Amino acid sequence: MAPIFTLSPHLILVGQIDTSPILRVFGWAIYTALAVAAGYGVYCVVMLMRRVAQKSFPTRESANSFLDDIGNHLEANNFDGAMEHCDSPELWARAVPQLVAVAVQNRNRPIRKIRQMLNEFFEREIIADFDARMAWLNTIVKAAPMLGLLGTVIGMIGAFETIAGSGESGVQPSALAADIQVALRTTAFGLVIAIPIMILSNLVNSRISKLQDSVDEEMSLVLDDLEAAQMRAGLQK
Repeated sequence: MAPIFTLSPHLILVGQIDTSPILRVFGWAIYTALAVAAGYGVYCVVMLMRRVAQKSFPTRESANSFLDDIGNHLEANNFDGAMEHCDSPELWARAVPQLVAVAVQNRNRPIRKIRQMLNEFFEREIIADFDARMAWLNTIVKAAPMLGLLGTVIGMIGAFETIAGSGESGVQPSALAADIQVALRTTAFGLVIAIPIMILSNLVNSRISKLQDSVDEEMSLVLDDLEAAQMRAGLQK
């Protein structure tokens, strides 16, 4: 009766199936997945940094200048002027002018309702986009080492198959080199990807937190001016 398992150098035939090509395909698939993860991680970081910069004022002076202009418009009950100022090309994409425009549009509502609307708008239109990309970064940070570990397992399986297939003649160290390289390289690549992405994601998260703090501070001043304007215009009893 023919044996079920047949050993030959550098491969194992299980039921006449050569597993070494399958392992090579898995190895290249892991390399490809790591490359895609690295590329997409860098893309997300760049997009987040650009998005935060787009939503923020470039300097504190520019933010104060905008707040002064809006305050002057509201003090004069010039609501249309405040809206036009928020819609100017250099301001319309920033977070605070967008929120000011929403607040002025809903100036007939109680200030408590306006605050609630602004919080919902900020979470839905601005923070939600940040959260989606940050979730992908967190996934990459967790998945890259796992892909590396999978490559390590596949490389060690290949190495053990090479040893098992050597028979009584023994195995040459050079015959194990390719499998061991897969095992070590994928682990190293996974860590090399995960560590910088983790550092960059923390940097981006810090900038998002600063944006949130500045928006809260600046909108508090605007809403105080808007409430005073409501009282003058008789919009609030």
